Amino acid sequence: MKSQIKPKPEFLEKMRHLLNQADFEKYEKIIQEPLLNSIRCNTLKIFPEELKIKLEEKNWKISQPFKNYPEVMIVENDLGPGELGRSIEHLLGYYYIQELASMLSTIALAPKPNELILDLCASPGSKTSQIASQIKNTGTIIANDVNIERIKILASNLERCGVANAIITREDGVALCEKLKSQGLKFDKILLDAPCSGEGTMRSSVKTCLMWNPNTIKSLSKLQKKLFQKAFEILKEGGEMIYSTCTHAPEENEEVVDFALKEFKDEIKIEEIKLPVKCREGIASWNDEKYDERVKFCARIYPQDNNSEGFFVAKFRRVK
Repeated sequence: MKSQIKPKPEFLEKMRHLLNQADFEKYEKIIQEPLLNSIRCNTLKIFPEELKIKLEEKNWKISQPFKNYPEVMIVENDLGPGELGRSIEHLLGYYYIQELASMLSTIALAPKPNELILDLCASPGSKTSQIASQIKNTGTIIANDVNIERIKILASNLERCGVANAIITREDGVALCEKLKSQGLKFDKILLDAPCSGEGTMRSSVKTCLMWNPNTIKSLSKLQKKLFQKAFEILKEGGEMIYSTCTHAPEENEEVVDFALKEFKDEIKIEEIKLPVKCREGIASWNDEKYDERVKFCARIYPQDNNSEGFFVAKFRRVK
């Protein structure tokens, strides 16, 4: 069944400026379509080939769109409301219901076994559990969130998935980074999946359409820059950091990247990203702002390109 998404005219005008006319028409069409039933096999509990067999025994048609990431699965059937979440395999933590685009920041982070990793804005735990599965419950993940209700969801999801290497903290992200810095702690990898306006999630959240506001975008951009600055300060030399959002807004994406490159100068290097989806380069200017030309190495993921939600990913390395 098609959803009835009615974005605000001002938002649609903004998207017209971001996309060419043909792209914009595809975008308008795709956001009215329901999302794919995408899940991620939790390899802490089961191998992808085993899970595929179990789900096919339920007469679910399973495809694996990314050759190098067999844990990423699409349930092709038209399932009833809530059916994905009610299955025994989900309750046992064999899979996590996760949108395709949401998996990309962890894929880009490429965490390695035994690393010390910070997931600064971790709830509801989709990416934290994905990191834990990639490093096979080795090393240590500090999974932080500021809201106690979101912390409860985070803890529940990590427990269901069998994550045994995560320390959950409840703290404002900026304050936590300052505390960790004062203790001399440095991380191998940092994921900053930042709080954002969520423009890319309109296919799954009518609430996003209703709440969209240019003033909110401006205030979020300020917060994102603070979070980035404080997080990068506790990244080891040679360490890598992902900055990601689920929005299309340049103010929350390239503008933050431009800020980071100016702030840390020769201490920071932006890296090219290889992801298993169609990505577009970051944009070099928006309205009257011109950004550092290196923002082209960022990855913009649009719904009309991949039949997914919208996402933005940028990868950095501390070089000195």
